[in-house]
Amino acid sequence: MQLISDVHMKLSVVVPAYNEQESFPSFYPKLVEGIKKAVGESYEILLVNDGSTDDTLQAVRALAKQNKQLKCLGLSRNFGKEIAITAGVQHATGDAVLIIDADGQHPAKLIKDFVDLWKDGYQVVVGIRKSNKKEGVIKRYGSKFFYKAFNATSDITLIPNATDFRLIDRAVQKEFIKFTERNRIARGVIDWMGFKQAFVTFHANKRIAGKASYKFSKLFSLALDSFISLSVAPLYAIGYVGFFITVCSLVLGLFVLVEQLILSDPLGLRITGTAMLVILTLFLVGIILISQGLLAIYLSHIHSQTQDRPLFIVDMKNSVNID
Repeated sequence: MQLISDVHMKLSVVVPAYNEQESFPSFYPKLVEGIKKAVGESYEILLVNDGSTDDTLQAVRALAKQNKQLKCLGLSRNFGKEIAITAGVQHATGDAVLIIDADGQHPAKLIKDFVDLWKDGYQVVVGIRKSNKKEGVIKRYGSKFFYKAFNATSDITLIPNATDFRLIDRAVQKEFIKFTERNRIARGVIDWMGFKQAFVTFHANKRIAGKASYKFSKLFSLALDSFISLSVAPLYAIGYVGFFITVCSLVLGLFVLVEQLILSDPLGLRITGTAMLVILTLFLVGIILISQGLLAIYLSHIHSQTQDRPLFIVDMKNSVNID
């Protein structure tokens, strides 16, 4: 495994923030301390102000006067966390990019662990949340259901409880910024790319201040976007349902035909014409759903094409004599 030298190494820390005027200033000293333990003075902190409506910008400006390595990228409005992360990664100039939340839930003391694994040759280091203080029951079990359902229906595997608290190598960053899809899940895109991964487990801290901006509706929307962006299974599902209905109605129809018309109702079921009509209707509905399933196959190809993802990604660390 190729190791990374400390010489001329720079770490970019991307911090997406929306209305964190209280949280980030309190978290900032711990963040700087964690960064310096990992890389010394060779770093930049890039806070992405995602259209905050409070005094987040003023708070960052006050801190930046004391530390020129703290920068603020202000978005024109609230585009959402996934786009804020993307903007930060695109503007990062370091040899590696670490993504961390502004609310203090991601432990800054673990930054050194991320950097050490990167120095050992891992190109993606992912934070795995073991627990989250005051996490609701719906969110906890909803998350478990999502990962099981997604991994059962997708051709890529998402690590349960993986978070945006992660580090990516410059090579991964260069590939990441090539992706142009709008309804993106940053962590999903990174997982899709592959590369050599390592994991750091952590217990999430309590938010320093305020309330999480990710309500249940946003989490549900995020899960839905994940399915649409990373899996075509929802497109095929209706076709599978149609096939099941068609087979069941066909078997039932054959049974009625034989039992009623050929054998003259030896079981005494006295199946009415209305019941036969219902069976015929179910058969036709199944055919329609199968037809929609066939259309879904074509839509899935259009979906993949319009995402404009690269056909393949070359990992130079695992290549030989390739310029």
